Amino acid sequence: MHSVYDSAAMEQLCRDPYRRKIFYNAFLKKALPIEQCVEKVPEFGGALAAPSLEIVTRLDSQVDGATKLMFQTADRHRIEAVVLRIASGRTSLCISSQVGCAADCQFCATGKLGFLRNLTADEMLDQVLLAKRLLREEGRTLRNVVVMGMGEPLRNEANLFRCLDTLRDPRYFNLSENHLLVSTVGIPDAMARFAERFPKIQLALSLHSARQEIREQIMPIAKVQTLEKLQRVFPKFGPFMVEYLMLKGMNDGPEDLAALIDYLRGTQAHINLIQFNSHPSSAFEPVTKEAREAFGEELKRAGFKVTLRYSLGDDIAAACGQLAGQ
Repeated sequence: MHSVYDSAAMEQLCRDPYRRKIFYNAFLKKALPIEQCVEKVPEFGGALAAPSLEIVTRLDSQVDGATKLMFQTADRHRIEAVVLRIASGRTSLCISSQVGCAADCQFCATGKLGFLRNLTADEMLDQVLLAKRLLREEGRTLRNVVVMGMGEPLRNEANLFRCLDTLRDPRYFNLSENHLLVSTVGIPDAMARFAERFPKIQLALSLHSARQEIREQIMPIAKVQTLEKLQRVFPKFGPFMVEYLMLKGMNDGPEDLAALIDYLRGTQAHINLIQFNSHPSSAFEPVTKEAREAFGEELKRAGFKVTLRYSLGDDIAAACGQLAGQ
C-alpha cells in the first residue's frame, strides 16, 4: 500500500496529472474519505493506504471554542492535537510530533510521559487531514498549523521536514509558509538546519528563562544545550518568536527581566509571555495578570515586540503544557 502523501508513488499509479488533481481536490480540499476519492479516480483503487490515525475522543471547550482531538495510532498509542477557533475568525491547529517527549520540562504534562517514539510524517499530516474534515463540517477552513503539541519536533527532524514540505506543497495542503510555525525547546544544530531549509517558516524558541541556573531547573535539556550555545545560532534567524512561560517565584523577578533583556538584545525576537496552565503533575503557580502585564511593559520599553498570550482550552486540558494523551 502506498501513502497518499508520496507524490512519486502517486505519479506512478496515475500518469495523468489532471486525474491526480481530481483526486487531490477530493481528498484534501473537499476532505472526502479515501474510498469516495478512489471512486472518482479508480486508477488508485486498492493501492492507497487509509489514514494511519483515528479520532477516539473529542472534547469541546465550553469557554473558548477550543477542541481537543485524541488520536490513536495503528500501534495503539494515543496522541493529541488542538483546534483553536480564534475570536477573529481564524482557525489554527496545534499538532504533535512525538508520542511522549524526552525533554522532561518540569512545567509540561507531556514530559512526564517519557519518550515512546517519533511520529511518522504521515501521522503528523493525518492530524491535519482529520482536523480539516471536522472543520469542513462547520464551514471553516484551516489557516494555521503549529507544531507545538506533544513532543520535541527537532528531535524528529526528517519526519518534521517532510511534513512541512507537504503542508506547503500546492498539490497537497497548499498552506502559506507564513502560516506554519514550529516550536522547539532549543537544539542549536537542528535549529540551524531548520533556518537553512525553511527560512520563511517561523520558529518559536521555548526559552522560559535567560538565567542558566534557572533554565536548568525547569528544562533539563539546558544542561547540554546551554544558553550560550543557543545564542550562537540567533544570527541565522531574522524575526523569531521566544516563548516565555511565567512561573511565580521562579522566572518572574527583576533579575529575570534584566537577564532576558540582556540575552535577547540585538535580536529580532518577538516575545510571547504565556500564562501557566496548571495540571496534576506540576507544582508551579501562575503569576497574576497584573504582574505579567508589568513584565511585558518593561520588555516593550526595552524595544521588544511583546504579546501576552492567553491559552485556549484550559477547561479540557488542551492548553499549553497540558497535553498528555489522556
